[in-house]
Amino acid sequence: MNTKTRGPRVAALKKFAGDYSIILITLAMVLLATIAQGKTFFSLQNFMNILRNHAVIGIIAFGMAFVIISGNIDLSVGAQLVAVGAVVISFTNATGNVALGIVLAIVTSLALSGLTGLIVTKGRVPSFIVTLGMQYIYRAFCMYFMSGGGFYGQSAEYKMISNTALFGKIPMPVIYFFVMFLLYYWISRHTKLGRHIYAVGSNEKASRLSGINTDWIKIASFLLLGIAIAVAAVTESSRMGSINSTSSGNAYELNAIAMVVVGGVAMEGGKGTLIGVLFGVLILGIINNMITLLGVNVYLINAFKGLIIILAVLLQRKERER
Repeated sequence: MNTKTRGPRVAALKKFAGDYSIILITLAMVLLATIAQGKTFFSLQNFMNILRNHAVIGIIAFGMAFVIISGNIDLSVGAQLVAVGAVVISFTNATGNVALGIVLAIVTSLALSGLTGLIVTKGRVPSFIVTLGMQYIYRAFCMYFMSGGGFYGQSAEYKMISNTALFGKIPMPVIYFFVMFLLYYWISRHTKLGRHIYAVGSNEKASRLSGINTDWIKIASFLLLGIAIAVAAVTESSRMGSINSTSSGNAYELNAIAMVVVGGVAMEGGKGTLIGVLFGVLILGIINNMITLLGVNVYLINAFKGLIIILAVLLQRKERER
């Protein structure tokens, strides 16, 4: 091959690998899963299991993406999910009004996320510190009011929210997962708010000078995460029929952040797509599924996750250096 044509082709191949690295990683994981598991992996039931088991954290990841793209982070999402779940279960148990309970869950979560956004923006405090403190507060209050235990749902209608299937085959948590993806993808690509979140995360000072209310944009990113947490809390508490102050929501924030990072969202903000986050959810879901079906020790799951996260960050670094 002529060296004059080889150079551009190699450069084009590297650009393709960088631009579509998340898709290539997903395809590689699917190939490995196929080799290891054969037809079992491609069964409809197995695919639905992957999506259903990661729907709740995946929904949170879509909201987390906006917060990270804006240049912030939220470590309190797992504890906030427990708090919102406790509120909605308590309300539906007392009144039997499921629809109003869902509205209350959204309002509660928006209030909590809005408070976090206000402290971060108006207090000029790093979001890492604020949300770490919020995590301790939410978890402590939940343990106090639930006496270290949990609340159990008594409404059959509420439990049906996540324990039914569309057409008898598609679990409702999977439907909620894709509805939230489509909604947040539309916001990120086709709204002024979405464009401003990217702008603020990319260069906050320039965004402020161009007339963007950067504080409001940051608060709005937390509010988008708050809506996602509310949907996740209802989905989780309905599916399990309960919410527990100590075991529910554990490490959800770390798993959501992992999905976002693996999906190509830059931790410094300003870069990433919701489609990438969707693939990040699928990659971590496939890893968990492979380990389960192969009978590998479950304690190794986080080791594989860690390797994938490091690989994703290295690929991001290579892209930035080009």
